[in-house]
Amino acid sequence: MTAQSTVLKAIRSTWPVLSLALLLLVIVLAISAFGGTGLQRNATEALIRIVVVIGLYIFIGNSGVMSFGSIAFMAVGAYASAWQTCCPRLKPYNMTGLPDFLKHNTFDVFTAALSSATLAAIFAFAVGYPIMRLSGISASIATLAVLAIINVTYANWDTVTLGTNSVIGLPGYVDMWVALGCSVLAMSVAFIYQETKMGKALRAASQDEVAAKAVGINVPHQRLVAWVLSAFFVALGGVLYAHFVTVITVNVFYLDMTFITLAMLVVGGMKSLAGAVMGVVVLSAVIEVFRNLEKGIEIFDIGVRLPVSSQEVALGVIMVLILILRPAGIMGGKEIYWPFPTSK
Repeated sequence: MTAQSTVLKAIRSTWPVLSLALLLLVIVLAISAFGGTGLQRNATEALIRIVVVIGLYIFIGNSGVMSFGSIAFMAVGAYASAWQTCCPRLKPYNMTGLPDFLKHNTFDVFTAALSSATLAAIFAFAVGYPIMRLSGISASIATLAVLAIINVTYANWDTVTLGTNSVIGLPGYVDMWVALGCSVLAMSVAFIYQETKMGKALRAASQDEVAAKAVGINVPHQRLVAWVLSAFFVALGGVLYAHFVTVITVNVFYLDMTFITLAMLVVGGMKSLAGAVMGVVVLSAVIEVFRNLEKGIEIFDIGVRLPVSSQEVALGVIMVLILILRPAGIMGGKEIYWPFPTSK
């Protein structure tokens, strides 16, 4: 086998990820060259959402169990990073409940991001160990309970999270390129996982749990692995979001964020990595269009302005249409495979 054929084989096998990475790279390059500051910020936010939605896909897409509570890990990651990186002069006075090593020290952003996502994964293991033994709607409701517990706890933990007040002063190091790099990392890990024996076993269990158990697949264990890996990347999305906006409040990581991220996954198709990415790209474009329409634009010297919150109505309509006309989502549960004929 020649070096050229080896490279070509590697490209073919990784094309589902490479094609998505190239698509995002082209979009980022175009926006960087021709887009204004506002469009670049919206693109960065969309890339951060890709990290979060891919995190959701790792668990939901492979297990078939709908999680309504994974945004809790986004909150855990965001606040953990804030404790390590923000306001060194204020923490000793307004976050008196923090341990001394956090209260009196500031850590670099890479260490903070990695440790925060790891903390969320550990928390996911603790709460997921009993929850992953459930199935169907019972498991989904249990995950929603996790979201509610985190929201109520953080909203009332004044000495650590400042309660419902904002945590300010986070370093704003996240731009389009940082978000793009993390998106590609999340896509790569998600694709590798779904192609492993564990990922395939979990997908088999999602199709027929009884048959999967009959052939020796430990379904709760496989779900727990996906749940923990999913939590890591959802939390990483929370870290990116916190250092993008540089200000966080607990209610940002609640029902609104849950709805928009799940909507993106459902619209794109929750059974494929390509669906997770395309759902974010399409709905982010729709949000941007309707956001501009709400501000008002001129078409042939005629002012057009939609009522406030029209984008929420549009998202709801799109979700209903997708569920009716294409229940499997835009991508139909399929990946983007090598489009060229292969030589025998």
